Amino acid sequence: MRTVIQEILEREGYVVRSTGDLGVAVDMVHESRPDLLLIDDYVADINGHDAALYLCQKCKSMRVLMVAGLPDDQRIEGRTTGEGFIVFPKPFAPAELAVRVKEILKTV
Repeated sequence: MRTVIQEILEREGYVVRSTGDLGVAVDMVHESRPDLLLIDDYVADINGHDAALYLCQKCKSMRVLMVAGLPDDQRIEGRTTGEGFIVFPKPFAPAELAVRVKEILKTV
């Protein structure tokens, strides 16, 4: 999924750095100060919400787009809206992702 998302966004002209490792993600955030973190709610070692909170401490201006596999899951909505995270339900079409990222980055 990570590779597909990266390809979609690169085709739209975005510079994308991706990893499946939280430690590497921390290094990336320190190095490049990204405008947007796109993270799945369910990742291997830590849930996406907690990882996003941790990474946002390193880069306070970074926006978060949380990809969630359960579109009507109020639990996810409740955990993310307080921090200003935006939930984006799976499955989605490539064009939907591109539009959503563009909308988010307009506000940065």
